[in-house]
Amino acid sequence: MHLELIVLAAASVLLVGMLVFSELGRRLAAARLARDPKGVKGTGSAAAAVFGLLGLLLAFTFSGAAGRFEARRHLITEEANDIGTAYLRIDLVPGPAQPELRALFRRYVDVRAVTYRQSSLADSQARLAEAADLQARIWAAALAGCRRPEAATPCTMLLLPALNAMFDITTTRAMATENHPPLVIFLMLAALSLVGALLVGHDMAANRERPWLHPIVFATIISLSVYVILDLEFPHLGLIRVDSADHVISDLRSTMD
Repeated sequence: MHLELIVLAAASVLLVGMLVFSELGRRLAAARLARDPKGVKGTGSAAAAVFGLLGLLLAFTFSGAAGRFEARRHLITEEANDIGTAYLRIDLVPGPAQPELRALFRRYVDVRAVTYRQSSLADSQARLAEAADLQARIWAAALAGCRRPEAATPCTMLLLPALNAMFDITTTRAMATENHPPLVIFLMLAALSLVGALLVGHDMAANRERPWLHPIVFATIISLSVYVILDLEFPHLGLIRVDSADHVISDLRSTMD
């Protein structure tokens, strides 16, 4: 199953679960109210504590997800800059060795531009493996070119460090895509959301008619917030994507023709 469907399913399950817990809380309070009309009072402090903790957890989780989203966008720009710098320094390689390097660079940029646009993790892993193979071929071709008798001294001093930076940023981006909060944070967020829904239903037990608006609005807002957080955490596979920043790599590729 695609990750975006998993995220959507998780948010939908949370929405349904909150509505169920809201109804459960209403029924529990109604049963207690029938036995003791004053028994449902005095729960305001507990509800305030739960909702306060839920709000804090939502705020910090959203802030962290948004920060990681922006960091991933900046890494795309950084990679484009590193590739552009290394490509320009191919001019330091003797002329006969340049065509092979430039062809390898063009292929490498083509692969990097679509690596994180794949619809499945397996496809992304295949593109990462292809990029690693191209890195090895680019490095070998660069070494061979810099070792040619007619190669200038700056070839080794300037081109090889630029290639190192170009290769290293791929690892940085790969690790950034795997940088997420621990699973326990999301489980705690879901648990607090369900408890909050339970308390919302509990506080509405005194109404004669079944209140639908407040539980539905509360459940919808919380589940939508959780969906946005999860979408930000996986920005290549959901509705909120960093693909718009990939155009810098595509623009760089157009200058290599």
